[in-house]
Amino acid sequence: MPKKDSLLIGAHMSTSGGLHNAIQHGINTGCTTIQIFTKNNNRWEQRPTTDEEAEKFLDAQEASGIAPVISHTAYLINLATPNQDFHDKSIKALIDEIQRAEQVRIPDVVLHPGSPVDGTPEYGMKKIIESLNICIDKTPNAKARISLELTAGQGSHLGYTFEQIAEMIAGVEDKTRVSVCLDTCHIFAAGYDIRTKAEYDKTMKSFAKIIGMKYLKVIHLNDSIKDLGSRVDRHTHLGDGKIGADAFKFIMQDARFAKIPKLLETPKDEEYEDDKRNLALLRKLAAAPSVK
Repeated sequence: MPKKDSLLIGAHMSTSGGLHNAIQHGINTGCTTIQIFTKNNNRWEQRPTTDEEAEKFLDAQEASGIAPVISHTAYLINLATPNQDFHDKSIKALIDEIQRAEQVRIPDVVLHPGSPVDGTPEYGMKKIIESLNICIDKTPNAKARISLELTAGQGSHLGYTFEQIAEMIAGVEDKTRVSVCLDTCHIFAAGYDIRTKAEYDKTMKSFAKIIGMKYLKVIHLNDSIKDLGSRVDRHTHLGDGKIGADAFKFIMQDARFAKIPKLLETPKDEEYEDDKRNLALLRKLAAAPSVK
C-alpha cells in the first residue's frame, strides 16, 4: 500500500488563462497528478503554445511536485469517420495534440478512438489503426504516447471491449507510442462489472490477459449514472452511482496501480469542492481495511 502522500490521484483541471493555471488549481484541490486540455477541446484550430507559456507551465509543475500531467484530446477528433474532410482534420488535430504534449513533457495523450458513424465496425477499426500509424509516423521524435481510452460503446463508438483495444494496439507498428486509459464508468457501461471483489478481479484478469497490464498508463475514476451494460456514458460522483464506492477501494488498494495516475472526471463546481470531496473519499478508501 502506498503512503497517503504518495497516492497518485487528481482530477481534470481548467487551463483557463494559461496552461500554468491548471497546476495551481491542482495544488488548491489536493492533487498529486492532473489531467488537462492543451488546447480548446471544442475547436479544430488554435494558436500554438509559445515557448514562454510552456516554460511557465513546466516551472509551475516542477515547483508543485504534481506529476505526471496527462492530456486529453479535443472531442472533435474521430479517427474512424468515413467523412474524408473530417478525417483529415482529425489526423491534423491529433498530430497537433501530440506536439503540444511533447512541448510540456506530457507522457500520455488520452484519445477516444472514434466512431465509423454509419459504417461498419470493421471499417472503423481499420481506419483507426491506419490513422494511429500515420500520426505516429508524422511525429517520429515524440515520446508522448497515444493513450487509447476504453469507451462505453455509446452509439457506434469503438473501443468498448478489451478485444477492440487489443486489436488497435496489435495494428500499431511502434507499440512504444501507444498506451491505454481505463475509465471505470466506461467499462462498467460497456458491461465489465467491478462492484464486488470477485467481479473486479475477474475484469482485471481479463484486461491483463487480453490487453496486457504493461499498456495501462492512465485510470479515470468515475461512477456511472447508468446501469451495467447500458452502453451509455454518464459520469457521476464516486459512490453516488450504479458502481458504488467498493470498486474504487479495490482500485486504490491494488498495488499494480500505485504508480498509475488516477484521475477524476466527475461533475465540477467552480471552487473544485466536489473534486476535494471525491479525493478525500479516495484517500479514505486507500486506508480502509482491504477485502480479500
